[in-house]
Amino acid sequence: MIGGQVLDLEGEHTKPTAESVAAIHRAKTGALIRVSIVTGGIYGGAGAEDAARLTEFGTKAGLAFQIVDDVLDMTQDSEHLGKTAGKDVASDKATWPAVFGVEASRRDANRLINEAFAALEPYGESAEGLKAVARYLVERTH
Repeated sequence: MIGGQVLDLEGEHTKPTAESVAAIHRAKTGALIRVSIVTGGIYGGAGAEDAARLTEFGTKAGLAFQIVDDVLDMTQDSEHLGKTAGKDVASDKATWPAVFGVEASRRDANRLINEAFAALEPYGESAEGLKAVARYLVERTH
């Protein structure tokens, strides 16, 4: 996460690219989400194939979370968010909407969650808890 924060700070006041923003997002909150999911799976007895599926799920869900966070920062007010809105634009941060726009970012977040769900297909109903958390990540409004 420290590396992601460094990339984030270094990316300020530069023209963001899809690759730079994806790298930042994967290394920050996305990494925390991914490691939490994979570690929980391993603690619960996941083998190598399960850990790989959980890694894919966590990677995609984590990136979707961060994309939605970027969109909310641009589209909601501070009172609704419960934190200062517009910080990313004010700091000239490298964000997903800065590269792709708000609507494409929303579509990307939804696509990523669907891809994350696909990684959990073999688990059927057993994966519903993880899916519910991931669904919340992209449907939240604050």
